[in-house]
Amino acid sequence: MPTLNLPATGKASGGTVRRWRKKAGEIVQIGEILVEIEGDEGLIQIESPSAGQISQIIAIEGKTLPTGAALMVLSDSTSQSSPTASAQSKSTCNNGDKMKLAAAPVGKVTPVLMPQAGQSMEEGTIVKWRVGVGDTIKKGDIIFEVETDKATVEVEATDSGRLARIVLQEGGTLKVLLPVAYLAQNDADVDAFIGGEGAGSTTQAFAAPVVQELETPVSTARQSRQPAQTTSSGRVKASPVARRIAADRGIDLSSLGSGSGPQGRILSTDVPTAASAKPVAASSAPSSPSFAAATGEGIVRKRMSQMRKAIARNLTVSKQTIPHFYAKLTVNAEAIYSFYQAEKAKYPCSLNDVIVLSCARVISQFPAFRSRLEGDELVILPTANIGIAVGMDDGLVVPVLIGAESMTLKQVGSESKRLAAAARAGKIEGMGQGVFTITNLGMFGVEEFSAIINPPEAAILAVGAAREEVIVSGGTLKAGRVMTVVLSSDHRIIDGTLAAKFLAELKKVLEYPAQLI
Repeated sequence: MPTLNLPATGKASGGTVRRWRKKAGEIVQIGEILVEIEGDEGLIQIESPSAGQISQIIAIEGKTLPTGAALMVLSDSTSQSSPTASAQSKSTCNNGDKMKLAAAPVGKVTPVLMPQAGQSMEEGTIVKWRVGVGDTIKKGDIIFEVETDKATVEVEATDSGRLARIVLQEGGTLKVLLPVAYLAQNDADVDAFIGGEGAGSTTQAFAAPVVQELETPVSTARQSRQPAQTTSSGRVKASPVARRIAADRGIDLSSLGSGSGPQGRILSTDVPTAASAKPVAASSAPSSPSFAAATGEGIVRKRMSQMRKAIARNLTVSKQTIPHFYAKLTVNAEAIYSFYQAEKAKYPCSLNDVIVLSCARVISQFPAFRSRLEGDELVILPTANIGIAVGMDDGLVVPVLIGAESMTLKQVGSESKRLAAAARAGKIEGMGQGVFTITNLGMFGVEEFSAIINPPEAAILAVGAAREEVIVSGGTLKAGRVMTVVLSSDHRIIDGTLAAKFLAELKKVLEYPAQLI
């Protein structure tokens, strides 16, 4: 079946799906508008290149995709066109850009795509395949595990069929919404699908390098290769899999010469066995000799995980592009601590659960705190979807409690515990749906800290320890318990006065928590 792909939408590489004008299963005619895409030059409308039926919509509304990403699958319901005829069909959009449709193979071929588990995910790494080539899978079966920018998650099949080919093996990394495998009854159909002209707009960008890395035989003329190709920073160009194999075998990548991949990139098949390779010299100087000499200790280098890379990328963008401002408030924590202790005796809950419910109830009164910026639009969500920061060995994840304002404390306690357990097991629920995040370091004795906003949310609350201190009340000193919270707000959405009003209302609830029942 022909696959409609995202064309170039201007100077930027990609666009955002704003609205589908047609639905899966609908019959469309040539020239009918299928979808609206927002690019760097405005909104464009993509027309149907041929008459047929929409078999599958791949790109959902609101998703930002790279040029060439699959949008939908269009089947020819009016005639049995040949692969050659299908390969010659083209579509145009109102800015004059043209896109090509994949040549229709003899039989049905369904691509299995790298999922996009959250807005921040740009690529994923296959950790383990749960099925093998030739296996028959059903919709909903777990077919592989992928390391995303947040955690390792299980991916379910969206279609049923026979797994004809795996193009991204375990350890391979690929951008989201690009095929990692294909379902088909016949292997020849997959060859026809990949070899068709339409594959040039999607497969050429991803499948060709992957297939080469997995299937290209090692060249016997290795000695005639040019020197290893490097990036502008001097790093040898090599795939992640090739780097890992070379490290395991003790091989210096620079000694291998130019690789067989695009632009001389070294692939896994270019890495010889340890016996036939030039090993890395044990006495090789480290890249930072002055540092090593100063410390007198060995330097350990390891590859950043997808989670750590995502955290680094997202928080850097947040601090650089979101105008943060901070407001600190210290509340009398005697009442909330006593309330928590009393409720804990009835059912499982934590002090943080009381804070989550308190914030949710207050947020329901302030639309700005339920808002998020999406491009030039301010989107106000109807419910208080609270993100709960969960610490893990390799970083931080934020599952989201949807509609927390309508829950009881018992429900919040139960759901928070379940969400945290699921997150640590690799399943992050509600990702990308939050409006406000709560991060709590009080259990570690931290008295106060400031947090970085989790885009595209409007604010985040950093909660310190409910600690014992001397309190001045009515001119007298007495022993008491206090808790400090720091609100980080996006000044594009929330002004200082509004933040102060929010904290004042939150203080009322925290100091008189009985109203939560």
